[in-house]
Amino acid sequence: MSEPGRGPVPRPSGDIPHQTKNSDHAPLQAGEEIRVWDPAVRIFHWALVVAFAAAWGLGKFGPDEMTLHFYAGYTVAALVVIRIVWGFVGSANARFVNFVKGPRKILHYARHFASREPSNCPGHNPVGALFIVGVLIVLAMQIGTGLLADPEDYINAGPLAKYVSIETARQALSWHEPLSTLLLIMVGVHIASIAFYKLYKHEDLITPMFTGRKKGL
Repeated sequence: MSEPGRGPVPRPSGDIPHQTKNSDHAPLQAGEEIRVWDPAVRIFHWALVVAFAAAWGLGKFGPDEMTLHFYAGYTVAALVVIRIVWGFVGSANARFVNFVKGPRKILHYARHFASREPSNCPGHNPVGALFIVGVLIVLAMQIGTGLLADPEDYINAGPLAKYVSIETARQALSWHEPLSTLLLIMVGVHIASIAFYKLYKHEDLITPMFTGRKKGL
């Protein structure tokens, strides 16, 4: 609060308490800087970039024997499991309960999406959060179909294929490649969105994923 006749008391410089801003997702003020992504989230993000690129590339262009593709897929699976667990026990901005919003907030944000003003969200914006959840779901489906798939070539069956019927294994195989294509499209949308925010809204979403810090514009 401010005293009569005086302006607001300026916020002290430096870090603000981790929970005060991150917990309520109040927009950042111009010049305000906070810690936004913890090391676990940043490591997950860039490790997933590498692991998914390796899995996709090896699946499309790798040797006929898919051993390396499987190892890359196992890495993706481990990362997804870790991220889901971290979404319940991690830092404030990493928790699903703090960034997954209901339809009203998603639609409200979407209506103002074309505004040139930066969002200044201290974490995922409501639309971006929905996209992140979608990516995790599709990744889980991709992993599941890969574990169950059996092309009946005697060398590339998923490790869980022997526990299901051949019809189920074949169905999993028929879904595995389309899901890979869908994920590639989602990657393209993600990159396009980052470029849109940078060029149109002048909001940098890449640097915080390296430094963990974000500054209000």
